[in-house]
Amino acid sequence: MPVREAIKILVAEGIVVARPRTWAVVREFTVRDIQDFAEVREVVETLTFVFAAQRHDEAGAARMRAIVAREQEAAAGDVEAARRASAEFHLYAVVLADNQMLTEIARVFAPRLRWLFGQHDDVPGMIDDHMRILDALIARDVDALRDLLPRHLRAGRVAAERRLRSGPRGAVPDADHGPPGAASGTAG
Repeated sequence: MPVREAIKILVAEGIVVARPRTWAVVREFTVRDIQDFAEVREVVETLTFVFAAQRHDEAGAARMRAIVAREQEAAAGDVEAARRASAEFHLYAVVLADNQMLTEIARVFAPRLRWLFGQHDDVPGMIDDHMRILDALIARDVDALRDLLPRHLRAGRVAAERRLRSGPRGAVPDADHGPPGAASGTAG
């Protein structure tokens, strides 16, 4: 794939910001970006897991169990693999939800979701949450999911905010961070 086409894809995914007649730059996410994503993500993912609980079959439940098992195995020695499996847990719930609109929304969310999981520093806690969420999903306990998902997502948001604030560039603005897509660094 030519570089120009790859950059167009990254721009569409919100990972790169195009600057007309100059460079494309890698987007640096801010605390405000994380908060904005979290507001939308809580509603969408809670609905996704509720639908997944209502609509899953045994094969889907088995696949979710296997994903969580991979998370657990990887957490001991390969944190990045555990984070990838954690993202897969959330994205596979979309498959189980069996809703075309949620599938389309998930395509938009996926790159940011993967970035967000890369910021999470409590992988064992994330896996424990996934086990509780999985139990509720398999039991078709939508009330438990409506309680568990917002708390789980909040923990991820807080971890990402904490990591971003303590990053190598120091503190980042909380709210007034300039125009959407403000970034630094260059690509291509």
